[in-house]
Amino acid sequence: MTASQSQKAAPELPSDIAPTTGASPGAEWKLLLAAISASPEKVDDWPGRLQQNVDWPKLLRLADHHGVSSLLYQSLFSMGDSAAPAEALQSLQRRHEINVHKCLFLTRELVRVLDNLDSLGIEVMPYKGVVLSQTLYGDMALRQSGDMDLLVRASDLPRAKKNVCELGYTPHLTLSEAAESAYVRSGYECTFDHAGSRNFLELQWALQPNFYSVDFGVSGVFSRAVTVSLAGRQAKTPSPEDLLLILSAHAAKHVWGRLIWLCDIAQLTKRPDLNWDWITSQAKALGIERIMHVTLLLAKSLLGAEIPPSPNSTLLSDAASHTLADNIRIEMANGVSCNAESLDYFRLMMRLRERRADRLRFLWRLTFTPGPGEWEAIQLPARLFPLYRVVRLWRLTARWFRGRSGTVSAPPL
Repeated sequence: MTASQSQKAAPELPSDIAPTTGASPGAEWKLLLAAISASPEKVDDWPGRLQQNVDWPKLLRLADHHGVSSLLYQSLFSMGDSAAPAEALQSLQRRHEINVHKCLFLTRELVRVLDNLDSLGIEVMPYKGVVLSQTLYGDMALRQSGDMDLLVRASDLPRAKKNVCELGYTPHLTLSEAAESAYVRSGYECTFDHAGSRNFLELQWALQPNFYSVDFGVSGVFSRAVTVSLAGRQAKTPSPEDLLLILSAHAAKHVWGRLIWLCDIAQLTKRPDLNWDWITSQAKALGIERIMHVTLLLAKSLLGAEIPPSPNSTLLSDAASHTLADNIRIEMANGVSCNAESLDYFRLMMRLRERRADRLRFLWRLTFTPGPGEWEAIQLPARLFPLYRVVRLWRLTARWFRGRSGTVSAPPL
């Protein structure tokens, strides 16, 4: 992006982003988008162009980074042997087969955990990973899933944690009773290791950390849940409307850094029964209209997602969303990532909120919400636990003055 473009394009992306794949992906990026988009036929003379122009190892690394290797394999396999060199197709096939085995293991574990929690009367909802892949793509292995995300009510969290520990899972974080209570109020998940894998299971009682100030009502998400089938087992998962908002907020939290998140949005927008009026009104109530707009604009421009007239009417009038989406699209094509602990990242998170009150809440909560970093830095007795807010402010101030690459430790994401 040139200096003149940068001056015109405020709000901007964080300035401290760094390349993850070297130079611009060029042809590899364009062909990856075409392969996983809603309209792969937009690439003229597909097989010939692929054979001549593509750096295949680079394309495969790019697909791995964005979590779309299985989608790329499906697309190329459907075109026949002439679509890509045999070695590249074989490599993609191996990746896909590894993902299939991993998804089968995840599904088996997920069913085991759900059965145990159900036996205790604990209502639980899987909502990403293999369940999302099965729901959106009709195949549990078309997304590259690495863990299990289970939504539970905060009141059920202690029993749920105890149960998964009895199943052989190990909590990734051990807290005192006072810290645990504070973490339930400010955080959103407990992670568990299992079978040699870190963060294999996540029990979530909220959909984002408190400091992001997107206050999804978990009770409402449970009440609107729908039933899906996974490996012959029935399970509850968020409604498509809730899911679109949840996934949009999740992608924004990570600055839309992986294409698979936009693929999920593109798949959701294909549903003819999606209640767009409810989605737009709920996004407004939550204060995430701009986040939803940027997500839809990226899904449309990169993957050809079809956006119905209802949200389109407001998209056209939101210049800030278009500016942000244009900048993000450029940075994605250039293979960059964002430091999620930088000051610029948190400035961007504020710019993504259309309401001043939400920006102020975000800043206040970020500044005064202690987390494991503060609890580990200084050991305070339970009666002095409120003073951790002061510790939090002191640590932030010290870091700013020391100028450690402009970074600030956030409460756990």
